[in-house]
Amino acid sequence: MSTPGERLRALLDGPDPVRLPGVFDAVSAAIAAQAGARAVSLSGAAVSAVELGLPDLGVVHGTDSAARARTLREPLGGIPILADADTGYGNALQAAHTVRRYADAGVAGLHLEDQVAPKRCGHLGGKEVVDADEAAARVRAAADAAVASGLVIVARTDALSVLGRDAVVERCRAFAEAGADAVFVEGAGLADLAAVQDALGRDGRPLPQLYNRSEAAGPLEHGPRDAELAAVGVRVVIHPVSALLAAADAVRRVVTAIVAGGHAAGVPRMTWPDLTDLLGLPALLHDEQSYAVAPARGAGEEEYA
Repeated sequence: MSTPGERLRALLDGPDPVRLPGVFDAVSAAIAAQAGARAVSLSGAAVSAVELGLPDLGVVHGTDSAARARTLREPLGGIPILADADTGYGNALQAAHTVRRYADAGVAGLHLEDQVAPKRCGHLGGKEVVDADEAAARVRAAADAAVASGLVIVARTDALSVLGRDAVVERCRAFAEAGADAVFVEGAGLADLAAVQDALGRDGRPLPQLYNRSEAAGPLEHGPRDAELAAVGVRVVIHPVSALLAAADAVRRVVTAIVAGGHAAGVPRMTWPDLTDLLGLPALLHDEQSYAVAPARGAGEEEYA
């Protein structure tokens, strides 16, 4: 049986971009599996929102994300998880520890960034990045720690808005040399991705890239199409917060209706049977019956042939 890392690596090796919906709890994970997702994304921003009720300002820790990932494994049924590891939560040693913790939680891969800790959402102003050598050291430590589990290491840089494209290209080249399996340029356009692709040929084959299709960057319809992304080496497209935003909007509409009118009858929502079916109730009831014990005969009852 293949490992989670092997399944994710196979997607990276494919010819076309694979879309990874963001999941944030067991229900969203089960929905992703039912929809046929080939892999999913677990965002640090989503974990911060759901676990802590806080924005993406570096408050969430790898311990929180690893614990959340564990709750997703069963409903995903083997679908790989690509999880956000922020800055690795410290120096190179902490990055290596994060890899081991994530692998133990069943995560298939992680993306690790070069921001100064505590980090900020990639689409906020005021970001700072560590120097290129320190960033590469984090990646190298993560890649070394991943050898035992086969966990996929995606090296992310936030340097584009801070230092420019040339610095991004140099950092991605250093990440490739440090052992990254793929690179992720936050805030990149097609020209930026093409420049990275040109620089990262490995034995004639560019290192795969990840693209972040997040609402935090603005309306999704204005972004590049999958075919355009494929042409510049993108093999994974994450949609980290779309499902969370949709769920939050639905909850707001339902709660508002209940508070204002006493019920939620006019708000579209999943039916109770649909939810229980999604969670496997019919199969569990069948199993329950298969283990049921026949009632004991009462006193004085006789068995007749």
